[in-house]
Amino acid sequence: MDVKSQSLGQGAMIDAQGQPPAREGWGSFVWFLVKLLMVVLAFRTLVFSPFSIPSESMLPRLMNGDYLLAAKWPYGFSRHSLPFDLPLPAGRVLASIPQRGDIVIFKHPIDGRDYIKRVIGLPGDSMAVVEGQPVLNGKPVLRERMADFLIPLSGNTSCEWGGAAVPMAEGREACRYVRFRETLPGGKAYEVLDFGITPGDSFAPVTVPEGMVFVMGDNRDNSRDSRWPAAAGDAVGFVPLDRLVGRAGVVVWSTDGGAEWLKPWTWISAARWDRIGETL
Repeated sequence: MDVKSQSLGQGAMIDAQGQPPAREGWGSFVWFLVKLLMVVLAFRTLVFSPFSIPSESMLPRLMNGDYLLAAKWPYGFSRHSLPFDLPLPAGRVLASIPQRGDIVIFKHPIDGRDYIKRVIGLPGDSMAVVEGQPVLNGKPVLRERMADFLIPLSGNTSCEWGGAAVPMAEGREACRYVRFRETLPGGKAYEVLDFGITPGDSFAPVTVPEGMVFVMGDNRDNSRDSRWPAAAGDAVGFVPLDRLVGRAGVVVWSTDGGAEWLKPWTWISAARWDRIGETL
């Protein structure tokens, strides 16, 4: 039916009945919102979910003020995959073990908050730390000195502990850290920061229990990870596999903390444009 004849048909209906067809009510709109909510919930539970980085424990790979998407499917699904808490049974569906070197998001074993660290040890692995160097299954992880890491000081970057403030161009300052490259068995390489001798540099050998992983922050001396027993709001201890939420995927936004909500132009000047789109 062409447009013209369709219009004539509608006019005839108005003449015959004295009023136009009834419009769809609020029920249809509410049903649309319900379906939209279900699609968003399914996407966040099964595909990707957004997370923000609130600290510097994963420097230099992740910065305070980064916003990223995490893939939800790599390790299977559990009640912790949902964006809210439900009293569902324990365990995972389509479960899979992470690879060494994966950056994982997980629920803290005690307080349930979201944390992000790097997997170093898998179930059954022997883990130790000697003078700051991880020892995996009795062999020190290859560690190579790199050029120092520099990050400009900003609202999201301090230099209160472990780094040295150095001048930059235009009167700005940066924080300088000692940096190493570590390479795990299998070839996975990543960068870590080292402040020198700290309590976490010595960790006696332990065997990672079944159903658990051993995680560490890349900012080794500014991370409360599996080197300490789990405590609410603090260290995470061994991380149960069913607490894994997803694997870090890509940085979608990053800010240095200089933006103000009531000054939209600062949203642009505060953005770390070079970080947007970085895969993890």
